[in-house]
Amino acid sequence: MPMSTHMDHNGNALMVDISAKTPSFRTAVAEGIIGLSAETMRMVREGGNAKGDVLSVAQLAGIMAAKRTAGLIPLCHPLPLTGCRVLLEPLEHCVRAVCEVKTTHATGVEMEALTGVSVALLTVYDMCKATDKSMEISGIRLLKKTGGKSGDFSRS
Repeated sequence: MPMSTHMDHNGNALMVDISAKTPSFRTAVAEGIIGLSAETMRMVREGGNAKGDVLSVAQLAGIMAAKRTAGLIPLCHPLPLTGCRVLLEPLEHCVRAVCEVKTTHATGVEMEALTGVSVALLTVYDMCKATDKSMEISGIRLLKKTGGKSGDFSRS
């Protein structure tokens, strides 16, 4: 059985040593959705939330979270991000969040993209929780990654 990359031979946690890896351009894209009631969707679209513009606040929260991923997930490397974009798309009964993250470093940005999406959706939840008890976050997943030795990944 192969040894975990995040454990030493004694079973102690460790951050993967990437010092010998060559920096390269890397990207990752993640998505997720939050289901909302029809009334809450109307409020989000029309900007009627008492706490403010739900989508703008969630977008900013997602970007901030992607930048702080290493502080939230213990074995993630702190990465200099060269770009981060969070898009929130109101659909019929849900809001879809997509986070794209870029770096020129020696390790990938999948966790940053997933963290950005997660926090953006949690922010929508937080801002709408007073009026909608039926909200449900789902479908958080990595859509695409590029760069690095393990090659590119894309989900259809």
